Amino acid sequence: MAKHIETGKFGEDLATEFLIKKGYKILERNYRHRRSEIDIIAEFNNEIIFVEVKTRHENYLIEPQYAVHKIKQRLIIYAANYYLVSNKIENWARFDIIAIVIYPEGVEIKHLESAFTA
Repeated sequence: MAKHIETGKFGEDLATEFLIKKGYKILERNYRHRRSEIDIIAEFNNEIIFVEVKTRHENYLIEPQYAVHKIKQRLIIYAANYYLVSNKIENWARFDIIAIVIYPEGVEIKHLESAFTA
């Protein structure tokens, strides 16, 4: 498996554990619709949360959350809309980013709630 794929999976596993510890219920992981993918779909306080996870090693050029550019946001929103409609969900929804940086001494996790809007 390629190094960046291993890093991404590691980050998604960390993010899932992080959300569970905060009381989130994980509904889906790696939800795909056509060309779009949502890393984590969770429920918290009667809201549906669509989470994009970005993981980088300490020698990154930009902070992980800035890698979720407008095109990526549109793809996530597209898949989220399909998920809500196809599952007949009418709860409030929001889009979060979990940014993870891996250091030799540990990891830093930032949870950016309502990071972007539809």
